[in-house]
Amino acid sequence: MNPDIKGIISDMDGVILDTEKLYVRFWCEAALFYGYPMETHHALSIRSMARPFAIAKLKGFFGEDFDYCKVHDKRIELMDKFISENGIESKPGAAEFLGFLKQNGYRVALATATAPERTKKYLSALGLYDYFDEIVCASMVAKGKPEPDIYLYAAEKLGLAPENCIALEDSLNGIKSASLAGCKTVMVPDLDRPSAEAIPLLYGVADNLIDVKRFL
Repeated sequence: MNPDIKGIISDMDGVILDTEKLYVRFWCEAALFYGYPMETHHALSIRSMARPFAIAKLKGFFGEDFDYCKVHDKRIELMDKFISENGIESKPGAAEFLGFLKQNGYRVALATATAPERTKKYLSALGLYDYFDEIVCASMVAKGKPEPDIYLYAAEKLGLAPENCIALEDSLNGIKSASLAGCKTVMVPDLDRPSAEAIPLLYGVADNLIDVKRFL
């Protein structure tokens, strides 16, 4: 065991839950519903991104008339309907990995852009909620990802210095956030591989959640 690592702070969508693909799908479908030609790469660029940054990013793609709130609400409607009919899935090895962390005395926090009520609903549905000592959502900090606030606050809630925490992320915005906070950032790829921009910021890359154990 690495004695310097005392806590794990993880993103949720795309790392713990297999939901990132749903966000991408339904962002595109919601935008197209209102006539905006959103494609996968547009949706990928706002993964884990806090609302103010996402609004600016999407207006940059589609113009100042892009109605973020209207498209966002439609995305929620479509995604909620899909989940109510099909359920939600965790990423492979999530329960096993979180159980391993608990058994070995690590402090564990979640740092997610998802709203608190949805976070609890999704994790509880899969029996994963109680594995986390702390849950921190973007609405609880001044600035969400890619700013470092959420990881700094999560480490504070755990009673640990950021450098004593491994951060688990799958997106560039999350990687930037964790890296700026001073965490040891491990990418667990979901929809894409580490980019040239991300690689210098990483402590390592894990094949999956179980593979994260080798960094501990």
